[in-house]
Amino acid sequence: SDKSGIVNPRRDHVLIGKERHDIGRPHDWGYPIRGIVKDGMLYLKNDEPGRWPAGNPETGYLNCDGSPTKTAILELRRDGKQEQFWQWAFGKRAAEELYAIQDDPECMQNLASLPKYESIKNALKEQLHAELTAQKDPRVLGNGAVFEAYQYSDPRTRNFYQRYMKGDAPQAGWVNESDFESGPLD
Repeated sequence: SDKSGIVNPRRDHVLIGKERHDIGRPHDWGYPIRGIVKDGMLYLKNDEPGRWPAGNPETGYLNCDGSPTKTAILELRRDGKQEQFWQWAFGKRAAEELYAIQDDPECMQNLASLPKYESIKNALKEQLHAELTAQKDPRVLGNGAVFEAYQYSDPRTRNFYQRYMKGDAPQAGWVNESDFESGPLD
């Protein structure tokens, strides 16, 4: 088709979501997120903001592969320098996030707590909730525990957090030894 932009007015948004991408948290739990993109705005609802999005620090932030950039960011935080980079990449997130993706495509400025954006945030939140309720999303219907109960598929890394904390050393070849913090950060 040679058409672009919003061709069908009923298709003016995208719903997004994630439950679990990788291991590294207690009980192999995920970092559940639901979101909506509409009218140049991105609204995210982080259902478990007390969890570490990239995986727990003491187990190497396993949702982020090892790299020179990851190493540099972790070393800067450990040295007490430029900790904002660590916060952006690995820190805990607010329960709600709102970004003006036209002006802030990297999503660095969370607008969710600003009164100026409250009506936009609430409208996106309501639409997200209504559509996920209609789709019978277990997380929205209060049954999110069903996702937490799914067993991680690879037995070699299943229960990584508990095994690692007990002194077992499950293989995590996608991260560097230096990625693991010496203990919990919270």
